[in-house]
Amino acid sequence: METLSEITEDHCVGKRGNPKKFLRIIALISTFGGLLFGYDTGVINGALPYMSRADQLNLNSLTEGLVASSLLLGAALGAVFGGQLADRIGRRRVIIYLAVLFLFSTVGCTLSPDAVVMVGFRLLLGLAVGGASVTVPTFLAEISPVERRGQMVSQNELMIVTGQLLAFIFNAIIANMLGGSGHIWRYMLAVATLPALILWIGMIVVPESPRWYATKGKLAKALLVLRQVRKENRAKAELKEIKKSIEEVSKIRKATFKDLSVPWVRRIVFLGIGIAIVQQITGVNSIMYYGTQILQDAGFKTEAALIGNIANGIISVLAVFIGILLLGKVGRRPMLLTGLIGTTSALFLIGLFSLVFQGTAVLPFAVLAMTVTFLGFQQGALSPVTWLMLSEIFPLKLRGLGMGVTVFCLWVTNFLIGLMFPVLLDTFGFSTTFFIFFIFGLGAIMFVKKYLPETKGRTLEELEQYFRNLDKKRRLPITHVKETDHDQINI
Repeated sequence: METLSEITEDHCVGKRGNPKKFLRIIALISTFGGLLFGYDTGVINGALPYMSRADQLNLNSLTEGLVASSLLLGAALGAVFGGQLADRIGRRRVIIYLAVLFLFSTVGCTLSPDAVVMVGFRLLLGLAVGGASVTVPTFLAEISPVERRGQMVSQNELMIVTGQLLAFIFNAIIANMLGGSGHIWRYMLAVATLPALILWIGMIVVPESPRWYATKGKLAKALLVLRQVRKENRAKAELKEIKKSIEEVSKIRKATFKDLSVPWVRRIVFLGIGIAIVQQITGVNSIMYYGTQILQDAGFKTEAALIGNIANGIISVLAVFIGILLLGKVGRRPMLLTGLIGTTSALFLIGLFSLVFQGTAVLPFAVLAMTVTFLGFQQGALSPVTWLMLSEIFPLKLRGLGMGVTVFCLWVTNFLIGLMFPVLLDTFGFSTTFFIFFIFGLGAIMFVKKYLPETKGRTLEELEQYFRNLDKKRRLPITHVKETDHDQINI
């Protein structure tokens, strides 16, 4: 690694325009990865009813689930390997490759002649979605100044729900303009090629993460980037901080799967898995992926259901703004419990209304009101707290293992729900399916109340000590022995 004293002014001469303006450009371009994430997960909502027709892909409930959820299985794999690849070859290069993969797989999905080919390309598209879900936030966190980090990383979350809203809007416009055309779904999918091209071309002019350069010992290049996105007097000072941080982290032995034999380590990892599963078993993505079908089953015609679904997208965007504001003011536990109580109540009311108002003109509007309410609680309270708590509960030495396992479990749970939702609808019917998710919601509330500690205002070290002490208290009445050296491992 280069030393700071070896870096001369000649090494570091670069563009010195307006750092704030350049940062805004970087954030806008890179978060097109989040926009694609949102669009590609939301577009299937409106495309499935047309795709399922006998003269198109002729899908049944199981193959509908496979087409929708194959992307999620790919995303689980992309999330696991995307971060590792970004550590090896750089965040910027991975995002460029992801843009190409987005473009290639979108074209493949658009031209798919049958369900088998569609599932294959949706799996590839999922690799891009999963890779973007970990690489883009990492890139933004590393290139943004500390005082703007939360804002810039949150911008990616905002772009995800914006992408979903755009998918719902374009679905409705295309369906209502083209009427009964059999290939409507192909036009819906093809729209995603435009943001993929913007991401691909735009990332060519975006610099690499300065922190990644520093981890590879390329301090001159790191400083060159910092001088483009910071004021002159801050660039070198921040490089010193990055170098010091890297040196400290390199001294820490990271946890491995073998360390799950230690009770407090295992407890934190399992708690992280629980938080990830709690967010998904509410059934949020059954509404995001099958919202049009839900509104159709409630009584709307297809074109009207697509228009009604726009309300779900609008409330998601607005709720994310509210959630970002609440994060700094409300405790994690009460916010998470509020979100779960709201979503669980909405699920129960959807099931109830489908029994009480069955066959009436009231039902479709009642169901739409409840899906909007559900997403308000989900996106305004449950989802933002989930990702924040996952970043807070893992000490630095556990973060790689913990986040890798929990994000993988989150995507797998998402996949299973996406796969099974249309099968549940077909097998048990509309009301029973939502009562099943209501029961899942009750289980999630009990899990949070019993096991989840408050993390707001606690340092990572304080949380680590909390879990260590919790295991001491649980074991002491039984064993009456001191904590062993094995339990105190300095991982």
